[in-house]
Amino acid sequence: MAVTITDQGMTSDLTGHTATSSGVRWRVSWLPGRDLDRNQAVTAMMLAETVTGSEPPPGGGNRSYWALLDGWAAELGLATSEALRHLTEAALADARAAVEGQADGGR
Repeated sequence: MAVTITDQGMTSDLTGHTATSSGVRWRVSWLPGRDLDRNQAVTAMMLAETVTGSEPPPGGGNRSYWALLDGWAAELGLATSEALRHLTEAALADARAAVEGQADGGR
């Protein structure tokens, strides 16, 4: 699990989500239309990596896992359920685009 951070952007080795800098503000792929500061962009990328790269604990029993997600979501001004919804919607949009690309021969 690694997020690569440069002055211009952030990428992940576990998820296709990215963050890009306009010089002052950052945009994260799974939060379209939201301007973030650099620290919030790092938080958003870590949240995406954690959700993408691990299964929730069986029965929801691992409090530290959920506490981590709760804290990161709060740093973004979101409830954990909202963050998970945004990540799910982004994943569905990516999957839909991939299927549509295959259906039209990748054009």
